[in-house]
Parts: sequence; C-alpha cells; structure tokens
Amino acid sequence: MSTVNVRHFGLKKKNHGHFCKPIFTSLNNCFLVITCTEIQSLQLKTLSEEPLKKPVLLQKVAMAGVGGGNDFQWCFSQVKGAIDEDVAEADIISTVEFNYSGELLATGDKGGRVVIFQREQESKNRPHSRGEYNVYSTFQSHEPEFDYLKSLEIEEKINKIRWLPQQNAAHSLLSTNDKTIKLWKISQRDKRAEGYNLKDEDGRLRDPFRITSLRVPVLLPMDLMVEASPRRIFANAHTYHINSISVNSDHETYLSADDLRVNLWHLEITDRSFNIVDIKPANMEELTEVITAAECHPHQCNVFVYSSSKGTIRLCDMRAAALCDRQSKFFEEPEDPSSRSFFSEIISSISDVKFSHSGRYMMTRDYLSVKVWDLNMENRPVETYQVHEYLRSKLCSLYENDCIFDKFECCWNGSDSAIMTGSYNNFFRMFDRNTRRDITLEASRENSKPRAILKARKVSTGGKRKKDEISVDSLDFNKKILHTAWHPKENVIAVAATNNLYIFQDKIN
Repeated sequence: MSTVNVRHFGLKKKNHGHFCKPIFTSLNNCFLVITCTEIQSLQLKTLSEEPLKKPVLLQKVAMAGVGGGNDFQWCFSQVKGAIDEDVAEADIISTVEFNYSGELLATGDKGGRVVIFQREQESKNRPHSRGEYNVYSTFQSHEPEFDYLKSLEIEEKINKIRWLPQQNAAHSLLSTNDKTIKLWKISQRDKRAEGYNLKDEDGRLRDPFRITSLRVPVLLPMDLMVEASPRRIFANAHTYHINSISVNSDHETYLSADDLRVNLWHLEITDRSFNIVDIKPANMEELTEVITAAECHPHQCNVFVYSSSKGTIRLCDMRAAALCDRQSKFFEEPEDPSSRSFFSEIISSISDVKFSHSGRYMMTRDYLSVKVWDLNMENRPVETYQVHEYLRSKLCSLYENDCIFDKFECCWNGSDSAIMTGSYNNFFRMFDRNTRRDITLEASRENSKPRAILKARKVSTGGKRKKDEISVDSLDFNKKILHTAWHPKENVIAVAATNNLYIFQDKIN
C-alpha cells in the first residue's frame, strides 16, 4: 500500500462562499481516506453477444487533413453571445448538444436557461448564410431551490442536455441540474383559428341568445410561435449531484448518474426509478472513488458504462443482474511507477466518457489526455492523444488555482474518424484517427470574419519561441473550452467559450 493521503472534501462553491476541491463535488463535509492500493487482476466475464461491428466510415464526413492540410480547413461561421468584459456567472454556458439530425443545437447555462438554435435553410439570395444557426427558442428550464432538510442550496445550473429522437412534428429533450431532470417538448404554431361561435374575436364570450347562426372556424396563418412545455419532471431520486444523463437505444428509458449511484428511468414514469449501480460504502470513511460520468451503448440497450475518479471504466450488462454491482468488463491502463507524483490520482480522474457511433469503441477524457478504448480489449487503450502535455510542469500552480479539477468533455465526429476536446486559452484540439495528425485551434473574436480560415496555434515550452507561437507561461487559464459538440452528419462544430458559443465549419460547407 502506498502513502495514504487524507484530504477534506465538501460542497462545491455556493453563493455563501464556501469552496473546496470538487473531486467529490456533492459529498457533504466528510473526511475521506484515499488509498492507492493496486487493483488485482479480476476474472471478468465477457459479453455473450457477437463482436460489435466495425465503424462505417462516411465519405461525406471523413476528416482528411485535420492537421491543416490543403484538403481540409476549418472556417469561422458564427459566434453567439455578448462581448461584455464582465461576464455574469449566470451567462456561462455549461452544456452544448446537437440533436440527432444536427438541425437543432441546444445550450444550457449556469442561470438555468436553455437556448435552442435552428439551422437556416440554404438560400440563393444569401449563399454565405448556409449552415447558420439562429435562435429558435429560449426558456427557463430550472430555478434555484433550497433543501431545508439538509440546508443545501440547489443551483439552477444546467449540467446536461440530451435530445430524444424526433417522433412527430415536435422535438423533445432532457435537461438536468444537480437534482431534478425535466423532459421538455418544443413545438411550434404558425396558424390560428378564427370564427368561433361562442366568443368574439377579442376573446370575450358572446350572449348565447344573440347567436343566430353557426360558423365553421377557419385556420389563418400567423407569426411562427415556438412553445416549450415541461412534459415530465423526474425528481427526488438522487442524494448527490447528477453529473450525467444518457438516453438508451430503446428510446424508452434513460439513465442518470450522480457521485455514488446510477439510476434507470422510464420516460413515461416519473415517481420511481431503478437503482442499477450503487458504490456507496456502509461507512463513508471507506469511500475511495466516485462516479464521474455514465453513458448507454448506442445500439445495445442492456449495456452501459460508467467512469470513476480513479481513472477506471466499468462496462455493465443489465441482463446479468438487476443491481450491476459486478461489472462485465473493467478497463484500466496500468500506471508507470516512474511517472507517479502527488497529482497522479487527480489528473487520472475521468471527466467524460463517450461511445463511438458504431458502438465498437469508447473515448475517455482525463485531465491531460484523451484515450480511445476497444470494447474487446480491457488492459490498455488502443489510442492515446496528449491534449496539453505542456501543462505537466504547471500542475502545482494549476492545483493552487483549482484548474486541475476542471472537467473537460470530448466528442466524436459523425464517422468516428476524428475526435475533439477542449483546453485552456480558448484552445480546442482535434485528432485525426486515420492519419494521426492533430491541430490546435482557437475560439476568438479576433478572427471572426465570415468564412475566415482558422490558423493552427502552437504552444512553446522552451525559452525561445517561434513566430505565431504562444508561451505556456502566458496562457489564460480563466478562458477554457470545457464543452464541445460535433454535428452528427457534417463537419460543423460548436464550441462553448465562457458565455460565447462559437460555430465553425469546413471550407467546403
């Protein structure tokens, strides 16, 4: 057993000013003993299903030349949000998500608002407006609350948004804050009825004795009106803060995860859920890890994964048992003892896990890297991409300013051939899995002319730096890209930078 680190963890920052390290964000003021015992080899059973099919590469979306070659370049398309120097906390974007077709793009912020953008149709009069997203609907999803039994403030911040497949003319999405999940229906009306029998045009009821004839109401065109209405509210099922929601491939159920539990819900039932994972120990002093993210398999409704703060991923099969306390597969990369440091446990914590569209692979993001795992190989990832390795020498200062606890997300492109994730200084990184090329781009208003080509950025770690390079010492750690999204069918990406939403597209689009 290695050295035991004893640290105090409590609630994340609230309005009353308390703050502490958010590894265990919602565990209320408890002392945790973290041990670094090595995990012995486990005899894990494998799934009884046939091997997953290999990903189908779509020519339309194939990301050739992510490194900025002549055959592929990224262009600025749009930026949404105010240019104010003093950004209000409520305006900071906390999640970004395309719907299944990519025609709608939803963002949630720390003020509990959801803004939906709709893609404009191609117009001959405005050829440069192709692919532009304009505001479609804005509504208040969550309000701040207070738990009087626990004396705990519940923030209105939107932690996650997940779209449901479209079944009719309306659209549906799930949004969640720390405690409550809501199912929203977004519908539109462009016609109104006129010619009522029992009321006048101004809405007042008519005297029945004055009605001498019957009229047939007619539908007349009107200005488009988009309505967002809450259809279901799923509450009172999580003791700790919800960090993930994921819609299942059966489109009837979804899972939600907090720090210690994963629950399975039916979309039509709000008063109960099924607890499928519970890692809470009998004695909270024995707690050594928490759940950081969870996601359903894109094709097999019985399979899901969840990641932990120890850098491990567990794949579970709900056919094996009602409570998935034993995983079917356990993914962990052995740590190099020579590179172990005080920060090893912190930077190995996984902040996001995403299945590929094909279902054959999954991607995990820790603090310094992105890893791609083959579901048929558990002992190590098949690909590892360093996101900002130059920050390894800055871990001490990043620990002091709490940036080391930032939770970066990651995403796949539509063909699973490229991945994207964020970094500091409003930089975001792309990696081409076919050519192994990578590129660093910046979300900045300085290069926000329409169709302006993004220049690759480079960070210098040495004393001398070349032209167009930026020194690692001059990076702005207050500007960070935590949330990104990739259009499911085209090379269009959305990047959230504080209170601004940047949309980029390839030059061909």
